[in-house]
Amino acid sequence: MGRIVKNIEELVGHTPLFEFVKYEEKENIKAHILGKLEYFNPSGSVKDRAALNMIKAAEREGILHPGDTIVENTSGNTGIGLAAFAASRGYKLTVFMEPGQSEERQKILRAYGADLQSMLDVPGVAEALGNGTFSTQFYQDAIQAYCDAQPTPHYFINQLANEANPRVHYATTGPEIWEDTDGKTDILVATSGTAGTITGLTKFFKEKNPDIKVVAVQADPTSRPGGSENPQTIDGTAPFGDPGFPDAFKAPFIVGFNYDECIDVKGEDAYALGREIAKTDGVFLGQSAAAALYAATLVAKRPENEGKNIVVILADNGMKYLSTNMYPLDKRVQ
Repeated sequence: MGRIVKNIEELVGHTPLFEFVKYEEKENIKAHILGKLEYFNPSGSVKDRAALNMIKAAEREGILHPGDTIVENTSGNTGIGLAAFAASRGYKLTVFMEPGQSEERQKILRAYGADLQSMLDVPGVAEALGNGTFSTQFYQDAIQAYCDAQPTPHYFINQLANEANPRVHYATTGPEIWEDTDGKTDILVATSGTAGTITGLTKFFKEKNPDIKVVAVQADPTSRPGGSENPQTIDGTAPFGDPGFPDAFKAPFIVGFNYDECIDVKGEDAYALGREIAKTDGVFLGQSAAAALYAATLVAKRPENEGKNIVVILADNGMKYLSTNMYPLDKRVQ
């Protein structure tokens, strides 16, 4: 039977699980690397799941009504997801972004009608960054105070502490993977921004099988914004495996989160693998997705993992990174 979709929400989830067969053959990998291609979601990333679920949760709780303004702090993908669903459900959206996000992300947000501002526009944030009093909690409180001061209803979705964020991965992403692998998932590999994806999935998989290994992926310190003079940064990842990184700067879901291993990935390694995978398997990855796949490759090459199913969450594709040096254009066609 044919199917006509009349709302983009119907397109969220049920993304494909893709084995990188050509890449495995090229690298002589004996494990099965299974990529969850989350860019098949309607606005192009894994964050569509959380964005829609957080909006629906706010509606159920009676704190969000058509015509209200949704407010969020985001490095890009959550904002894009919120912008798409805000447009389809009749909300306005104000997005506070960290400086330095790709040109594509900013253009996409504006195309959906979002009011795009810098995190430095939130009252008190620039001062806190300058005097050393900034923290994740301070930032959340500052955005909430901004919302409370507006003359019309402004609702802070707050992905960093919103339980609807990890809950959707427990309820949908995890079961999809479990079904597609017939319950034969051995290792989960995922990056973390807010940690909603990895914590929700870990809860699901550990309940199904406590022996499933969880590998967290973060950008190497030199590949984080400000980490070096000329960094090849990995967007969409946040540090959480560094013992010296203060909890005050971590996403709340990360604090106390138990994982089996954490792998640091350098930007140059993620970028190179992204370019390679486009040629070997025809899959076009974003920065954090390439970093996750690089970490999954390291895990897959270990002799003890031969024959195992390694599921890696691929957050988005490369379309939002064409203005970065991940996919450079060496020579223009005249």
